Amino acid sequence: MDQIRIRGLRIYAGHGVYEEEKKLGQAFYVDAVLDTDLRAAGEKDELGLSTDYGAVCGKIAEVMTGQSFSLIEAAAEKTAREILLSFPTVEGVELVLHKPQAPIPMSFEDVSVRIHRSWHTAYVALGSNLGDREALLRLGMEGVREHPLCRVEAVAPVYSTTPYGGVAQGDFLNTVMKVRTLLEPEELLELLQSLEQKAGRERKVHWGPRTLDLDLLFFDDRILDTPRLTVPHPDLQNRDFVLKPLCDIAPGLVHPVERRTAAALLRELEKNGELHVERLWTERDENA
Repeated sequence: MDQIRIRGLRIYAGHGVYEEEKKLGQAFYVDAVLDTDLRAAGEKDELGLSTDYGAVCGKIAEVMTGQSFSLIEAAAEKTAREILLSFPTVEGVELVLHKPQAPIPMSFEDVSVRIHRSWHTAYVALGSNLGDREALLRLGMEGVREHPLCRVEAVAPVYSTTPYGGVAQGDFLNTVMKVRTLLEPEELLELLQSLEQKAGRERKVHWGPRTLDLDLLFFDDRILDTPRLTVPHPDLQNRDFVLKPLCDIAPGLVHPVERRTAAALLRELEKNGELHVERLWTERDENA
C-alpha cells in the first residue's frame, strides 16, 4: 500500500491528567502515515484522486484542539478515527503523538504513543423465521448501517431456506452483507448481539427458531477462537443458505482455514446434495 507521511506537525493544545495542563496547554507533535492508493493521482496528476494532506493536517488540529483529553492515548485514538472517517481514500493510519513537555521530574527527550488503525472488511449472515421476517432482516441491516463506525457496502439477495439442524420449525429468510468497519471483531459482535436483542431474540433451543440471527462469518482474513467468538464461522462451509448469498457478493473470497473460495465451497455442497434455498428478492428490488 502506498503512503503519505506527515512528520512533526506542531499543535498547541490542553491535554493531560493535571488541570494545569488542560488550562495552560503545551506543544504536541504529531506524525502520521496514511495508507492509501496513490497510483491514479500519480498517473493523472490530479489532487482529487489523492488525499489532501493539508486537509488532513487541518483535521488533526481540529480534533486535537476541539476538546481536552486526560490521556494522549485518547487523543491519538480520536484523531486516528476522525482521519479514517473523514478521508475515504485513507485505508489505514499510523499515528504517533508526542508530548515532549510531559510533567516528569527527570530529564527526558520525549514521551509518545503510537497506534495503527484501519478499516476492516467483515461479512455478516442474517436469518429470520419468526414474526415479520423481511422487516427483521431490514432491522439488522439498518442497525449496522446506522452505526457511525460501520458502512454496509453490499447486501446479497434474500433466500428462502428450509431449516438446518434437525429442529422442526418454519422456513427461514437468509442473506449476507459485506460491512466495512472500524470496529474490532468483538466490538462488532457486541453490535450484532444488541440488534438481535432489539429484535426479541431468545436463545432457548440450539439451531431453533429465532426472530433475528446475525452471524459474523469473516473478519478480514483473521482466524480467531475465543470464548465468545470463532472466526471464520465454524460451520459456514456446510451451510448452503450462507454460501449461496455470500457467492452473490463475494464468490472469490478465500476461507483462511479451508483455503478455498466461497464459490468452491458452494460447488462442493452442490456435488453432495440438492441445495434447499430459493432466491426471493434483493434489497435493490425493494428500493426500485
